[in-house]
Amino acid sequence: MKNSIKISLIVILGIVVLSCQKIDSFMFENVATDEYLFDDYVGDSRILLDSSYKISEDDIHLLEFQSEGKKIYGVYTGDITKINEDTIIVYCHGNTGNIDHYWPRHKLLANVGNKNRYGILTIDYKGYGMSEGSPTEGGLVEDVDAGLEWLKSEGLTNDRLIIYGFSLGSYPATYLCSKKSGALVPSKLILEAPFASTKVMVNDASKLSMNNNYFTSTDFEVADLIKEVTQPFLLLHGEKDDFLSIKTHGEIVYKNYGGSEPNKEFIRVPTADHSDLPAEQGYEEYKNSLLEFVEK
Repeated sequence: MKNSIKISLIVILGIVVLSCQKIDSFMFENVATDEYLFDDYVGDSRILLDSSYKISEDDIHLLEFQSEGKKIYGVYTGDITKINEDTIIVYCHGNTGNIDHYWPRHKLLANVGNKNRYGILTIDYKGYGMSEGSPTEGGLVEDVDAGLEWLKSEGLTNDRLIIYGFSLGSYPATYLCSKKSGALVPSKLILEAPFASTKVMVNDASKLSMNNNYFTSTDFEVADLIKEVTQPFLLLHGEKDDFLSIKTHGEIVYKNYGGSEPNKEFIRVPTADHSDLPAEQGYEEYKNSLLEFVEK
């Protein structure tokens, strides 16, 4: 998500006011595809990695899950036979594109510590990539939980599960930590550029203090959900993020965290906007920050 998305949202809100429609469809900028391209994908990505980050084809596994009666897809990197002993990071991506768009971020995570030190699972929500159906607020949680069910069937336990939510993905990640209602309960939570709530996002864009229901039926209340999270928590946010402002989103989510002070950490990246935090922080520093948190 970029500056253009924020401008588009402002325009959309103007149309909403005039036409009495809602912006729900604009919350999900999903792109469907018949085939994932991975390293061959040429598209909009702010994360540019050299060949040292490449993952062997033998370690890339395209998976199918069932979620609410629909077939959805995910990609797992690592040795599936070692899920019963490895630490696994589940990556919940943002509202744009599909797995291909986030493949560089997936590869970054797969290189934390050293190549394939941790198994990484990224899931395409319904309507994204090759996944069937259409995305919904509740469906995001169900889709990620379908991946957790598979990991559990392969031998993963709660204590070795870490969940990472970027932007829109902060909602299912925080929900599954807070409600503890999924197939597995993550032992640690990482959020990057999270929503505080849909209401705050709408108000920031419109500069109007209006009932959120006027604009959208979605209600991504991460700032409320985080109050019930006690697992160790790492938050990363760019200070130049003008889509989900660090002041109205990141700082509120961090303040509302329900665990103890020593269990939380906030990494602010002064030059980062919404989409380029790993690059602006520096890939090595970014990976080391995650490694430190995971190994605590």
